[in-house]
Amino acid sequence: MNSNNISAEEKQATKFKQMTEEPVDKLILGLAIPTIASMLITSIYNMADTYFVGKIGTSATGAVGVIFPLMTIIQAVGFFFGHGSGNYVSRMLGAKRTKECEEMVTTGFVYSLIGGILITVFGYLFLEPFAVFLGATDTILPYAVDYLKYILIGAPAMVSSFVLNNQLRFQGNAVYGMIGIMIGGLLNMVLDPVCIFVLNMGVAGAAVATALSQYICFFVLLYMSDKKSIPIRFKNFRPGAYYFKEIVKGGLPSLFRQGCSSIAFVMLNHSAGVYGDAAIAAMTVVQRIMQFAASAMIGYGQGFQPVCGFNFGAKKYDRVKDGVKFCTKSSLLVLIAFSVIGIVFAPQLIAQFRDDPEVIAIGVRTLRFQCISFPLVGWIIISNMMAQTIGYTVRASIMGMGRQFLFFVPCLYIMSAVMGLTGIEASQMAADIIGFAVSLAIGIDILKKMK
Repeated sequence: MNSNNISAEEKQATKFKQMTEEPVDKLILGLAIPTIASMLITSIYNMADTYFVGKIGTSATGAVGVIFPLMTIIQAVGFFFGHGSGNYVSRMLGAKRTKECEEMVTTGFVYSLIGGILITVFGYLFLEPFAVFLGATDTILPYAVDYLKYILIGAPAMVSSFVLNNQLRFQGNAVYGMIGIMIGGLLNMVLDPVCIFVLNMGVAGAAVATALSQYICFFVLLYMSDKKSIPIRFKNFRPGAYYFKEIVKGGLPSLFRQGCSSIAFVMLNHSAGVYGDAAIAAMTVVQRIMQFAASAMIGYGQGFQPVCGFNFGAKKYDRVKDGVKFCTKSSLLVLIAFSVIGIVFAPQLIAQFRDDPEVIAIGVRTLRFQCISFPLVGWIIISNMMAQTIGYTVRASIMGMGRQFLFFVPCLYIMSAVMGLTGIEASQMAADIIGFAVSLAIGIDILKKMK
């Protein structure tokens, strides 16, 4: 056995000891901080586009919101392969099965690259009809098409970047994933005003900036993966049924969660469109603000996932339970603080993105409704990720789809029919309350079975 193999084995042994013996709260925080940073910066991609495009006009702002479901689909595919391969890798590292880890890392990456290319191809085949399907009105459509065609070019890099970042994270190397994501996010914020205003590209400039930053992010993450974790080697690609089944098992809840969220956003765009471009623009702004806050919570949950996977694989169930308790208590305090800020400063927050009085009025009401139920989201996310990581695929999928699809869509249509625009504004709050009740029952049952 050569020195490289010995070094690799020693590295894995050190990581195993750290993940299964270090105090759970310290371990989760250490992994969560870079993961939270990665998720916040990822949300900045869309937030920056909305902010700078908002300076163009209400219809342009609406266009970014209309294309947002596509961004969610791209993210869903990335999370499917990233979480699917990453969950498996974390469990195998906990069980000290290195060969399977090496094969899964490469297999998950190759599948994601193929998935991203397919999104680009099919998107270009149906460019304008796709924009209409996503909720573009006649006035928003030209802006939406301009934005969409460049976003599609960046799809392969975007999908693969999510996979590389998650694979680094599940191996306990979240800080290196954060570096790649941070470079891409900062670059997007710099390029947005340059492309939109200096180069006079308008809405298309925002998409060009996003696509370029995603490709830079992709190559940085590929380098980090090669140097700091199990490297991608195409000789390890295994296209057979076994690894794909494991990806589906670990990634399906993420695909459902993000994919159903995308469908829900399309339905929201169509429902809001009845009340004009201002309503779509307002929902777009609120989505970006709440996505920014929720991404921090998701990042926190993702910091917990490797700890959960390693210790579940090593049969240290008490450490899994301790992790759930710590994450739930600490996230509740943070989410309450954010909700208070959101309720009190709602007008100022909405006005940062668009100074249209109608947009502000609708956005303020929507944001305040969502902030009322937002503290409940912590348990929904933590219990969902626990179930997903340890292999409760069906239950995790139900929890993952709940707040932004299974419960949201019925609430949206029933409440909009009864209460009009106010019903649309309050529908996410209602869905969060129902989702919390369901997740509480499922999560407690799973914890009771860990003996």
